[in-house]
Amino acid sequence: MQLTDLGIIRQEIFVMKRILFTCLAFCLLCLPASAQEVAEGVNFVRLAEPQSVQTGQKIEVLELFWYKCPHCYKLEPYLKRWLKNKPDNVEYVRMPAILNNSWAFDAHAFYTMEALGLTKLLHDAYFNAIHEERKRIFTPEHFADWAATHGADRQAVLETFTSFGVSTKVTYASDMTRRYQTNGVPTIIVDGIYQTKVSMAGGSNELIDLINHLAAKAQEER
Repeated sequence: MQLTDLGIIRQEIFVMKRILFTCLAFCLLCLPASAQEVAEGVNFVRLAEPQSVQTGQKIEVLELFWYKCPHCYKLEPYLKRWLKNKPDNVEYVRMPAILNNSWAFDAHAFYTMEALGLTKLLHDAYFNAIHEERKRIFTPEHFADWAATHGADRQAVLETFTSFGVSTKVTYASDMTRRYQTNGVPTIIVDGIYQTKVSMAGGSNELIDLINHLAAKAQEER
């Protein structure tokens, strides 16, 4: 064998190693969070101050969201599938995030639905109205008019939207947004202890795996 042939073989081996390394790295990135080493500070963070939960003995999985957030809208189908098969010891809670004053409007909308028992009727429809139908709903009157087209009592919606009870819950949500130390949505808080996001998990499917992992971790630590 000539030296030139040996050099070519070595070069080919080097190239094959590079290709193999690249393929392995790509495969690792595609693995769900449950199949990788879940690392604190990378895939999730621990809140500086743990917060109380609303779910009693069950592990709370709380989603901070904003109706006008496209990422929150895209996450909805994944959460719905997860809810059908979530662990029995886990309870899911939604909370509207309020990162600036303009977000308070949609928090009022959310708590108005909740107060009138209209969440099942209007929650998905409101998301769709914003992201699919491109409706511009920016005043209590606009929201009441829109809700009425879906069978809600317009006057009841309008009165509830600005009621003391709803305003109190909006103030609470604003305070909790700060306590949960989030700077964007959607954000998931597990049992008032752990915070994670789609970007930290590596994708929406991976986030679901990570939620289950953190819920199990929280259960062990109770």
